[in-house]
Amino acid sequence: MIEETKHPSPATPPSPAAPPSPAACPLPPAAFALPPAACRLPPVPLLAWFAANARDLPWRHTRNPYHILVSEIMLQQTPVDRVIPKYHDFLEAFPTLESLAAAPTAEVIRIWAGLGYNRRAVNLQRAVRAVRDSYGGLFPPTAQALQNLPGIGPYTAGAVACFAFEQDVAFMDTNIRRVLRRTLVGPDDTEPPPHDRVLLALGAALVPPGQGWAWNQAIMELGALICTASAPACRRCPISLYCRAYAARAAADEVALLAMGEDVGTERAVGAPTPRPVRRVAERKEEPYLGSRRWYRGKIIDALREHNRLPLARLGPLVKADYCESDAAWLRDLVAGLSRDGLVILEDDDVRLP
Repeated sequence: MIEETKHPSPATPPSPAAPPSPAACPLPPAAFALPPAACRLPPVPLLAWFAANARDLPWRHTRNPYHILVSEIMLQQTPVDRVIPKYHDFLEAFPTLESLAAAPTAEVIRIWAGLGYNRRAVNLQRAVRAVRDSYGGLFPPTAQALQNLPGIGPYTAGAVACFAFEQDVAFMDTNIRRVLRRTLVGPDDTEPPPHDRVLLALGAALVPPGQGWAWNQAIMELGALICTASAPACRRCPISLYCRAYAARAAADEVALLAMGEDVGTERAVGAPTPRPVRRVAERKEEPYLGSRRWYRGKIIDALREHNRLPLARLGPLVKADYCESDAAWLRDLVAGLSRDGLVILEDDDVRLP
């Protein structure tokens, strides 16, 4: 097991004066202008909630940029509960940046088994090799410089800069995007939808000086536990008082209750079904996984984890139960795509991991 330095939770900042309600600070949906300073989300309620409710996650006990990068790459598209044991296993196998950079790519892909999206393993190794070769083994500390590493985009660069180097930077994952949109813009069906660069600017204005680590952890945690995609627990949310989506849904529910002759004091979940249809969540819809191209790509990698090398004719039946000769072109196309992504090597009719 990798031992990591414990870091105490950041101190709670002093309480500011209570800001006005969202209704008192209109934010025109068409413009999405930055709200005035008095209307911005105050840090104290969210940071206090995080201090009391944060999950004990292993990557929150380290500022090692290599460990942070491993966790952030794993957490993309993979649930936390699945990542935790794989995070420990991966760092047992590759405890340092140098050990991962020097490892055979085939071994990295084998250790990555169970996480899916195997290209992430290859991109992770490419990034640490660039740190070793171009930066003397030391991670660059800024988000801008981190984006120069292969396979590192704005989100991952921001997360590493914040969680490893404690920089006060803004970045967006799915949870942060959802919280910012609902809190500062309005319900998920608000039109037109805000562009990510607008949400990023809104988010940057909210980061409290010196509290970037805690703030970004807190807003991500809120999106994961409270402000979820399909069932937000608004009545348990520490920032519902400042949330435009909550205010809009509460007003809509009140109108619906009055129209149905019900008591408006009745306790109802915000966003509960009303007479009008509501598009609940502005999340990207993904194609069904089972039987998809991505699913078959994963099965090819799984087969190659168990065999050093396979001819295409033998690989086919391992990937597809009813494989036949007419599927040969389809299989070769899948393998060629994996080869372009650096996940396999195709030599004539034989396939192997890199």
